[in-house]
Amino acid sequence: MSQIQNIKDKVAARERIDRAEAQWLWHNASDEDLIEMAGSVRARYHAPDEATYLLMRIINYTNICVAKCDYCSFYRLPRAKDGYVRDKEWVFSKIDELIEVGGDLFGFNGGFNPQLKIDYYTDLFGSIRKKYGDKIEFYAMTVVELLYVARLCKLSTPEALALLKEAGVRWITGGGAEILADSFRLRHSPLKYTVAEYMETQRHILDAGLNTTGTMVIGFDETLDERLDHLETVRAFQDERLQAGKEGLFSFLCWTYKPYNNELGGKEISSAEYLRHLALCRIYLDNIKHLRASVLTQNQAALSGLRYGADDFDIPWEDEVTQMAGAVIEKDVDRVLGYARDAGFKTRYRHVAKTPTEACLARV
Repeated sequence: MSQIQNIKDKVAARERIDRAEAQWLWHNASDEDLIEMAGSVRARYHAPDEATYLLMRIINYTNICVAKCDYCSFYRLPRAKDGYVRDKEWVFSKIDELIEVGGDLFGFNGGFNPQLKIDYYTDLFGSIRKKYGDKIEFYAMTVVELLYVARLCKLSTPEALALLKEAGVRWITGGGAEILADSFRLRHSPLKYTVAEYMETQRHILDAGLNTTGTMVIGFDETLDERLDHLETVRAFQDERLQAGKEGLFSFLCWTYKPYNNELGGKEISSAEYLRHLALCRIYLDNIKHLRASVLTQNQAALSGLRYGADDFDIPWEDEVTQMAGAVIEKDVDRVLGYARDAGFKTRYRHVAKTPTEACLARV
C-alpha cells in the first residue's frame, strides 16, 4: 500500500499522524489529498457544508512598542513624534461604528508600551464592560502583551489576570505567537519571550477561568521544521489540557506575513501555499474544534480555506498593524459571504461566547 493511502487510512480511522508523516504530506501530497484528509478531520466537529463567521475590528490603542520585532510595520519607539495612546472616547467611537454595521467583536492590540501600566488596562476594559455590557465581546490583550504588562508592573501573571478578570475581561487572544520555535524568535523577535514563557502564560490564562486561542503566522523565512515545531507545541498543549479535564484553546487561527514597510521585508507566500498549510493544520491539530481562515491577509482566497479544513473566519473592519504591512480590508460583507457560497458553504454568524461556560459548551 502507498504511503499516501496509509496516511489517509489513519486519518479516516481517527488515528493521529506524526511529525514525519506531516512532513511527508507537505512534500508529496496533492491538494486533493490534503482537502480529503482535512475534510475528514473537519467533519468530526462540523457539518461539511457549513461555516461560521464574525464581523470584528482590531482596535490599536497605542503604536508605541519596545519589542522591536523586525517584521512589524506598525510600532513606534517611545518619544517618536507619531507615537500615540488613544483615549477611551476614541475607543468608544470605534466600537460604536462597528455596532452600527452589525459587528460585535473587538480585539485590542498595541504592543509593549512601557508608559501603560495595569491600571490603564483595567480602567479601559472596565469602562467598556460597564458601557456596553454583553452587547459586545472583546479580546482584551494578546498573550505577549499580558506577559509584558505583568512583568512591567512586577506582578505575577495570575495576579495580573485576576485584576483584568475583575474589570470584566473574558478573553485574551493568542496573538504574539507568530512561529512557536525559539530559533525563529531569536532571529526576529528576541524581546518577545520564549516559547515556554508564551505557553506558560496561556496556561495561566485558562487556569484563571478566561478563554484564549491559538494563532500562527507563516511566510517569513521559517523552515518547515519550525512550522512543525509550532504545530507540535500547540497539539501537545491542547492534549495536556484536555486529558487533565481542563479548558483548552478555543480555536486556531493561521494568517500570513505581509512584508511591506518593515525591516525584514521579503516576498509574500502564495495563497496556494497558505491553503496547503491550512489543511496540514487541520489534519495535525485534531484536538482543536475550530480552525479559522484569515480574510484579513488572504481576502477571497481565505474562503477557499473552508475546503482545506477551516470552519470559521473573520470579516475584519480594521487592523492598522496588518494594513500598514500591506493588508487590504474588504468591507463588503455580502461579497465576502458570496465567496464562501462560491466555495460551497452556507454561512452563519457566530457570536463570541460571553462566559467560560458558554465557551465550553461551544466545544461540544
